[in-house]
Amino acid sequence: MDTDLIITLVAGLLIAVGVAGIVVPVLPGSILILLAFLGWAIGVSSGAGWWSFAFGALFALTGLSASAVLTGRKLKQRQIPNRSVLIGLAAGIAGMFFIPVVGLIVGFAGGLLLSEYARQRSFPAAASSSWAALKATGLGMLVELGLALAAGTAWIIGVWIHFATR
Repeated sequence: MDTDLIITLVAGLLIAVGVAGIVVPVLPGSILILLAFLGWAIGVSSGAGWWSFAFGALFALTGLSASAVLTGRKLKQRQIPNRSVLIGLAAGIAGMFFIPVVGLIVGFAGGLLLSEYARQRSFPAAASSSWAALKATGLGMLVELGLALAAGTAWIIGVWIHFATR
């Protein structure tokens, strides 16, 4: 089997796992995509590989930063502390082990709500701020996912060009 083909298959698998890592935040999605692009560009050592890396890195880094900026800005506007989000994340990770398939989401939402209730001592206020945090997190993930898919598209185009011009 051709070395370029093996490197391409491994990079494609890592990019797919990276995209899944954006939806399931236990995996470092955009960072994994970026590393897969770099490994593929180094492995195939072609102009198409490096151009693909440049565009893919641009999309992945933009998605990573946009997710952080959008989520962080909304949380700051609502004065939701990072502690509440970290407690929600820890509860989400624990929820994955107790409730198959939906445990991450249920655990994150429940942990966030309980943390906000402990902070505000009012259920309506805690529910409102938790809902805002969930929407902000979802929007950030959606933007990052869209840009990760754009990076994947840049990789596919790079693969086509690389193998067509060898």
